[in-house]
Amino acid sequence: MSSNPLLLFAADDKSTEKLSNPQIIMLIVAIGLLLFFVICLFIFFSFIRIWIQALLTKADIGIGSLIAMKLRNVDYAMIVRQKIALVQAGVRITTPELESHFLARGNVPKTATAVIAAHKAGLDLPWRTAAAIDLAGRDVLEAVRTSVNPKVIDCPDPAKGKQFLDAVCRNGIQLLAKARVTVRTKLERLVGGATEETIIARVGEGIVKAIGSAHDHKEVLANPGMISQTVLHNALDAQTAFEIVSIDIAHIEVGENIGAKLQADQAAADLRVAQAEAEKRRAAAVAREQEMRALVEENRAKVVEAEAQVPQAISEAFQKGHLGVMDFYNMKNVQSDTMMRNNIASMTGGSENAPGRGS
Repeated sequence: MSSNPLLLFAADDKSTEKLSNPQIIMLIVAIGLLLFFVICLFIFFSFIRIWIQALLTKADIGIGSLIAMKLRNVDYAMIVRQKIALVQAGVRITTPELESHFLARGNVPKTATAVIAAHKAGLDLPWRTAAAIDLAGRDVLEAVRTSVNPKVIDCPDPAKGKQFLDAVCRNGIQLLAKARVTVRTKLERLVGGATEETIIARVGEGIVKAIGSAHDHKEVLANPGMISQTVLHNALDAQTAFEIVSIDIAHIEVGENIGAKLQADQAAADLRVAQAEAEKRRAAAVAREQEMRALVEENRAKVVEAEAQVPQAISEAFQKGHLGVMDFYNMKNVQSDTMMRNNIASMTGGSENAPGRGS
């Protein structure tokens, strides 16, 4: 036998050429089946443990659902665990509901825990409601806990920087109060209901009004529960996500006498107004005095002007012959006599009828 490599290679080519087309097809099919078997084996070992767990707990999740969740990029292991917990707790739910909540970026474990807790506590919390609460940004698990175990909130909120509520009784005495409100979550009103801030604001306003309606601060100090009962019956939890269980006045103390302070401030304001009015009248009187002085000086100027016209009139009378020389001298004598009498009267302190008056 020849051992030439070229002859062996030629012999192999001839044997290959002898394979028929059906044989080639069968070979391809066999390879495909082998690959499919390997893939199925890989999938089987990837999902078998979770599928068996779901099967034994009656979670009703098949291999096909697990593969579909894997293709949709869903955390199938978490979905299976949460559905098992819900089914074991007696909550009826479908796998698509869990998937849709996960794809909506909801917190499936927290929502499932909240639904289970509500179911165990006898509360009516369907999955859709819990999912809506979670997607709305509320802590659904904390809401269930608060519904089962009511919590206490301070009024006013110390975190806002205000320590007491300021209220004034009818007698003008200021009271500083602090209340504690016990609330329970109402799950059916959690979506769209007002938050704790609304409860605090309403309770604070109610306490201020109740104290303001009291005639005497001593009544409030002696019976603070009266204020609590008055505020509690005003339905302050309407349209909120909470139900007010109780309102307790934790602390109350006497502040300032606001009524007396307001009266003192009013008296001071009235005094300032009276002083302003008096100053206004004084200024008006001073102005009137200055006007009268100016008027006197004006009249004096007119008198001086009139007296200055007398010599001119006498001169004109001489020129026109209406006044003679004797008449002029008689007038001068009368003026001299009058001046002498005035001087004597001023020296003796008498009047025109004093002794020594000439004829």
